[in-house]
Amino acid sequence: MTKRGRLTTHVLDTASGRPAAGLKIALYRVSGNSHRLVKTVETNADGRCDAPLLEGAEFRTGQYELIFFAGDYMRASGAALPDPAFLDQVPIRFGMAEETHYHVPLLISPYGYSTYRGS
Repeated sequence: MTKRGRLTTHVLDTASGRPAAGLKIALYRVSGNSHRLVKTVETNADGRCDAPLLEGAEFRTGQYELIFFAGDYMRASGAALPDPAFLDQVPIRFGMAEETHYHVPLLISPYGYSTYRGS
């Protein structure tokens, strides 16, 4: 049996204390200066994606970038943002060196964000 990894994420809105529902996320595979769009998804009511971003045969080790469309989400949720917004698109570039579970969560507010490798 071949071992396969998976990639998941979720987003929490720390300003409202709720999951960030309806936030668009784009996943890119990065190679040098080249970015290849793998998929675009949107978070559900729990701030999670309905399925892993990558799993099974789709999963490959390497360098990736998640772009979280935080500005669009915050404007849609009624946040008063300046023009331009301090945080609009939040990129997180990371590497996956093993075929295991990688979880890349995002905690956002209009003026800050945090991420970590979750479980």
